[in-house]
Amino acid sequence: MKKMQGFTLIELMIVVAIIAILAAIAISQYQDYVIRSQVSEGSSLADGIKTAVAEFQNNYGRFANGSNKSYGLADAASIQGSYVASVGVNGKGQITAHFSSTSPKKANTKIDNTTLVFSPVTHAGSIEWNCKNQSSVLSKYRPTICRN
Repeated sequence: MKKMQGFTLIELMIVVAIIAILAAIAISQYQDYVIRSQVSEGSSLADGIKTAVAEFQNNYGRFANGSNKSYGLADAASIQGSYVASVGVNGKGQITAHFSSTSPKKANTKIDNTTLVFSPVTHAGSIEWNCKNQSSVLSKYRPTICRN
């Protein structure tokens, strides 16, 4: 009698099912990673504004009364990236990056029309930036320092 070799149909179906489950988990995690990388663009664009706000506060001992122009910056709509529609600052020194998926922006729909907000907190002449409370971007997509 000849001995059978190879895999049975059931064994192959089990392997395919396991691969499908692993792929579903990996795709979900990858999408979260992509969204976090898009949100990090807002944080990067805000860094330049943080410098201008800190410099103004250091020189004058207060925050400017107006918006971007008061800090010597371009208009909020002029400061943008691939996923960020605008980055602006208000009279309290609060910096807001607004995400958009409308053309030509390509932000993921999960962060469309959301904001990443950096609020200044002054301590003995220095500024710390808080981004945990006012941001409408879900916590899991924010930079690590901005998560609750």
